[in-house]
Amino acid sequence: MSVSYRQPGVVLTDRRFTVPLDHADPTGETIELYAREAVASDKTDQDLPWLVYLQGGPGFGANRFIGRPAWLGRALKEYRVLLLDQRGTGASTPANRQTLPLRGGPAEQADYLTQFRADAIVRDCEAIRPQVTGGAPWTVLGQSFGGFCTVAYLSLAPEGLSAALITGGLPSLDAHADDVYRAAYPRIERKVVAHYARYPQDVERARRIADHLLTHDVVLPNGYRLTVEAFQSLGIMLGGSEGSHRLHFLLEDAFVRTPNGHELSDAFQEQAQGLLSFAANPLYALIHEVIYGQDARPTAWSAERVRAEFPRFDAAKALAGDEPLLFTGESIHPWMFDCDPALRPLRETADLLAARTDWTPLYDPARLAVNEVPAAAAVYHDDMYVDTAHALTTARAIRGLRTWVTDEFEHDGVRAGGPRVLDRLLALARDEA
Repeated sequence: MSVSYRQPGVVLTDRRFTVPLDHADPTGETIELYAREAVASDKTDQDLPWLVYLQGGPGFGANRFIGRPAWLGRALKEYRVLLLDQRGTGASTPANRQTLPLRGGPAEQADYLTQFRADAIVRDCEAIRPQVTGGAPWTVLGQSFGGFCTVAYLSLAPEGLSAALITGGLPSLDAHADDVYRAAYPRIERKVVAHYARYPQDVERARRIADHLLTHDVVLPNGYRLTVEAFQSLGIMLGGSEGSHRLHFLLEDAFVRTPNGHELSDAFQEQAQGLLSFAANPLYALIHEVIYGQDARPTAWSAERVRAEFPRFDAAKALAGDEPLLFTGESIHPWMFDCDPALRPLRETADLLAARTDWTPLYDPARLAVNEVPAAAAVYHDDMYVDTAHALTTARAIRGLRTWVTDEFEHDGVRAGGPRVLDRLLALARDEA
């Protein structure tokens, strides 16, 4: 039964759907999807077109908005919006250390998780669309990984779309994970250099924390083992609009004087564990590299292997000299499954996924080349998460796609820029800009 309720300026309805785990076997096992319908409170009786929102990630449920913030307020002026918790996330059938053992051992768990990529998400959307729209096509808004899913949507089921809007999420159509990370590490270094230029005092603060972690065994209150590599991974914040400032505030009061000397403060540790833990979104760690698999080559812990090609990210070497410590960004490493208690039981499952060689293509270049769906994409200049060169190459491969390349926003522009970003994309898709 659907349940509706009100927030300021909006009426929300909880909706649940049953879909096949494997869309190639429609009579087989099923899973549940959850989505939240949103409509402006003064438009509840109107026959509005639909917009489905695909969150970034992978592994994150849709935003839990209060009222009509960010882009949602703009969308509600003309759409009913469906905020979909993609399979395995949010209130949809979960996939985590507690539930995956129901599948069996690591091999069965890895097999199960192969069904959680962009192609399956597109098939989910197509399975529920008739129930939501009565069969009419809808507009999709894809943020980050949601944009990857949108490109897969244009490849697999363009007939389901009236328009495709992408923010910070144009994937390479054919790059291996190694290519993705080989392009990423220099980009991450630029973000770190820019951070230190803004906050030069953080150079010594970061070195001091890293040195402490190299010489002390630090376990955070939730059981997370804080290694220097884990500390470096906090650089993921640098890809967001406020990330550099947030990182600075985290570093500024990291130590406290105790009877045993200076130690990392409880406040620092509490913040760090909240930023580092994958308890709320384990799929992000489990399938992050899987989303790039499209051929017989394994991903094989790509980010970890490629990192070795960039020795400036080696903390011990940086501290042995006078180099600044380089943070890392959006990358998943095998040591995370040793450090994080939410991931430890899933280490063997992750290893099996990294070794798989049976990935199938996610995108159809031939179909994209004759695309007829109105489409627009925001491409953020020097986006830390998605390579700009890869994104623009893909943009040129999708017939009719119009791009807005901007350095006004970071990767989270659809949140930070809100109505203006969505306005621009809608105008581009409608050929009004």
